[in-house]
Formats: sequence, C-alpha cells, structure tokens
Amino acid sequence: MLVPVRSPAALRLRAVAGRPVSDLPYRRTCNINHPGGSYVMLFRQSCSVSLASQGSTSLFSSTLIRPRPIHLAMASKREEELNSLVIDGRIAAAAAVTVILAVANRVLYKLALVPMKQYPFFLAQLTTFGYVAVYFSILYVRYTRQIVTKEMLGIPKSRFIAIGLLEALGVASGMSAGAMLPGTAIPILSQTFLVWQLVLSALILGRRYAVNQILGCLLVALGVILAISSGSSNGQLLSGIEFLWPVLMVASSAFQACASILKEFVFIDSAKRLQGKSLDIFVVNSFGSGFQALFVFLLLPFLSNLRGIPLAELPQYLRDGAACFLNIGGSLTDCEGAPLLPLLFILTNMAFNISLLNLVKVSSALLSSLVATIAVPLSIYILSLPLPYMPEGASLNVVFVMGTAILVSGLTLYNLPVTGKWLHKDD
Repeated sequence: MLVPVRSPAALRLRAVAGRPVSDLPYRRTCNINHPGGSYVMLFRQSCSVSLASQGSTSLFSSTLIRPRPIHLAMASKREEELNSLVIDGRIAAAAAVTVILAVANRVLYKLALVPMKQYPFFLAQLTTFGYVAVYFSILYVRYTRQIVTKEMLGIPKSRFIAIGLLEALGVASGMSAGAMLPGTAIPILSQTFLVWQLVLSALILGRRYAVNQILGCLLVALGVILAISSGSSNGQLLSGIEFLWPVLMVASSAFQACASILKEFVFIDSAKRLQGKSLDIFVVNSFGSGFQALFVFLLLPFLSNLRGIPLAELPQYLRDGAACFLNIGGSLTDCEGAPLLPLLFILTNMAFNISLLNLVKVSSALLSSLVATIAVPLSIYILSLPLPYMPEGASLNVVFVMGTAILVSGLTLYNLPVTGKWLHKDD
C-alpha cells in the first residue's frame, strides 16, 4: 500500500488523526523517492525503516512505525519450542514402534518355523519373493517420481549378484538352523553379526574402529559364549541339539554381515559414478532381493541335502511345503498354526525393516542401533515364556541372564558416539 507523504509534519498529522501505524495490517516500511513527493511502502513483515524526505530523516516516523521486537522474538521462540516438541514426539513414537516391531519380528520368526519346521526353505523362498514384490513396487513409484534416475539404475549389477548370493545363503541357513534351535538361542546367536561385521569390514574395506567399538565387540562375543554354554535351569541351552545347527546360525550371521559390507561398498562406489549423488537405497534393496530370490531357488538342491532330502524328492518337498503353508492336505502333520503364523512373520518382518529405515531417516543410525539392542533382551524374555504352539517355555538360570546382560552391555558400548581421540582412522 502506498501512502503519499508531503512532509514529516504531514505524517505526524495523519498518525495522530487516524489509526496508529502499529495497528495497520502492514508492518514493514520502505522509503521510495518519487517526483511528486516521498512515499512509505508498508509490508506485513516486522521491520522499521525511518522516513526520508528531501535528504532528511524523521526520527518521529522511525519511532512511530517501529513494532515490538520483544513480543515477536518470544513468539518465534515459542514456535521453535513447539516444533521441537513435535519432532521429538515423532522420533519417540517412531522408536517405540520400531522396538515393538523388532521384538515381534524375532518372536514371530521362531513361531513361524513351528508349523514350517520341516519346510524352512519353502518359507525362505516365499519371504524373498515377498520382498521382491514390495521393493520393486516402491522402486517403480520412486522412478516415476524421478527420485530414482536412469543413472542409478545403470549401476553395474555384478555386485548385486554377490549381495543376492550372500543374502540367500544367510536366510536359507538361518531358517534351517532356526527351525531346530530353541527360541531363546536364536537372538543370542544372531548377535554374532556384529562380530563378523567388524572383522570383515576391517579386512574388506580396511576400516579401523574406535576402542569402545572393539571392546563392545569383545563383550558381545563373551556374552554369547556365556549364555549359550549355560542355558536353562534344566540343563544346557543346546543340550540335545546337533552341533551343526548353532554353527549354521553363526554362519548365517557371517553371510548377512558380508552382504551388508558389500552394500556399503556399493554406496561408496556409486557416489563416484554418480558424481557425488547418493544412490537410492531401494535400488540396492530391490536388485539385491531379486538376486536373493533367484539364488534361494537355485541353491535348494544343495541346501536340501543338509536336511537329507535327495534331489529327486525336491519337487515333492516343495509341494508338501506349499500344502503345509496353506494347512491343507490330510496326510500332513505338525502344520498347525499355518498359514497365520508364517504370514504374520512375513508382514511383521517387512514392517520392521520399513520402520527401521524410517527411524534412520528421522533420527540417526545410532538411535536405530540402540533400538535393535533394546529388542534383544525383550525378545529373549518373551521367547522363554509359554507361547501359543510353544507351550513348554524355558526357565533361564543366572549365568544365562549374566551372559545376556554382558551381551547387551557390549552392544551399547559399541554404539556409543565415537570421540575424536578414540578414533583410529577417519571413515
């Protein structure tokens, strides 16, 4: 709005006779020199500029138009505090949801293998195909929105083949071992992932770790050994279990750790290929899961031999696995709980991974790691209770609890923020 002003005196008269300038809907002023006189431009924002008329400055107009900066600063501060509370609330809610899903994922992993105990490879194949459908659907949407570019899709696929092979070995061997192991042993043995990741990343990527990370890794290994060697009050945790199955679960963690390191290498290398742009995570997950599904299918003859299934009986094994999953067929036994439990595990597993990615996005990788750490003792405790289709439960002794406490302490120490004096090498 332009208000013609002939002189500072005229401005005084207008200000006294009319509304106060502070009551006008426009708060910011700007001087404009015009052949017919001086004009005052009033804007909505809070700022004051003194009136210039024929080279002189009117202190009266400067004082008259000046708003109240204290009230504006207080309002801005309150708005910032409110926004901070909203953001903190969202992060807390995302962390709580991720903890719940992490615990449910670990518990349902074991429960899903109760009806599918004889057909873990079928469940592994079904799970990987589910990931292929979900990840490629998300990738397509992101490509149509130009979040994913053609250059990203042109990344060499040889590394994705290696990632898919390692993840296929990890999921197939993990489910095969998980079907034979007690529920409380699975979360414990799975924590060897951290040990493998530290060792393999040092060998493959040449990475060096801080003192707290090395000590944390050693505590994790010590906690695993203590917990597994003690077990329940009725005997050792792995008593009556063939030595092959815990070894296979540890090997599963090694395969998955190696796959995660290759993914990290792909991100580092793609930053150079894409001239500093970050590779979309769904490109890696989609192609990795695609090759994973392919290799799970191709490795079935080899993996089935671990369970004594000849190659000639493999087609019948897959048919029986499908029938058990659907819980149809009168000749099948011990399939009670299917398809509800396997479907719940698949859906919860996908929801957990999406929730974990969202938590990393809205907070940090540190918080997501600590959330996963909290889920370990909670899932062990729940798996020790009598559950549907697992009514026996387990009474854990003091040594097992101590081993679990040491393991969780190691995970927490590993995830502590790294200080400059502790870091051996800047990553």
